Amino acid sequence: MEITQEDVLYEDNHLIGINKRGGDIVQVDRTNDRSMEEMLDHFLTKKYHKPNKAFVGVIHRLDRPVSGLIFFAKTSKGLDRMNRLFHDRAVKKEYLALVRERPPRLSGVLKNWLIRDRKKMITRAYDREVKNGSYAELSFEVLGELNGYYLLSIRPITGRTHQIRCQLAYMGCPIVGDNKYGYPRGGQRRTICLHSRSLAFPHPVKEEWMEVRAPLPQDGFWEKFNVLLS
Repeated sequence: MEITQEDVLYEDNHLIGINKRGGDIVQVDRTNDRSMEEMLDHFLTKKYHKPNKAFVGVIHRLDRPVSGLIFFAKTSKGLDRMNRLFHDRAVKKEYLALVRERPPRLSGVLKNWLIRDRKKMITRAYDREVKNGSYAELSFEVLGELNGYYLLSIRPITGRTHQIRCQLAYMGCPIVGDNKYGYPRGGQRRTICLHSRSLAFPHPVKEEWMEVRAPLPQDGFWEKFNVLLS
C-alpha cells in the first residue's frame, strides 16, 4: 500500500494530515511491515521532487487497527511545536467507536487508573488509584443506534496507550472487532471499529485555530453510520 493524494486531508508547509487506513502501522515495529512514516517519506519525496529524503516527523500515533486522522510534521519547527501542544493537552481529539453492548448511560466521563502489561501488550483498567498506575480520563456520548450497534463519540482528556479500548471494555462495551479487549470476534484486515474523527488545535506557526475531520472508512460497513452523524 502507498499514501496517495486522496489520503491527504490537510497540508501546508509545516504539517500534513493523513486519513489512516485501519491495519496500517505508523512506525516500523517487530513485524517489519511497511509503515506510514516510510510511505509518507516516499509520497513527499516524489510529490516535491526532493533529491534526498523528505522530513517526516511523527507527532502522535494511532494503534495499528485504528483508522482516521493522524498528523505528521514536515519541518522540525512544526514537530517541536506540535509536540508541545500535545504535551500541554492543547489538542482537542474526537474518536468514533462502535459497540454492541448498550452503554449504561447516554453520556458520561470515565475515570480510571491504567497499568500496561508489556508482556501481553495489553492495558488493564482499575476504578481506584493503584501503584504504578496512570490516570486516564475521557468523555463519551452515544450518538445513536443502528442495527444493534451503538455509535459513540469519544473525547479523550489524557492520552494513554490503548486508553479508549481499555476504558470502554471496562465499562462493559468492548469495541467491535477488538477481541484483545473482550469482543468475541476479531476484525477483518487487523482492524477494529475505532476511528480518529477530528483534531482541533492552534496552528503551531500561524497560531490560527484549526480543525480537520476524517470521513468514515468506505469499507461497506462504517459508512452506514453516516446517518447518525450531524
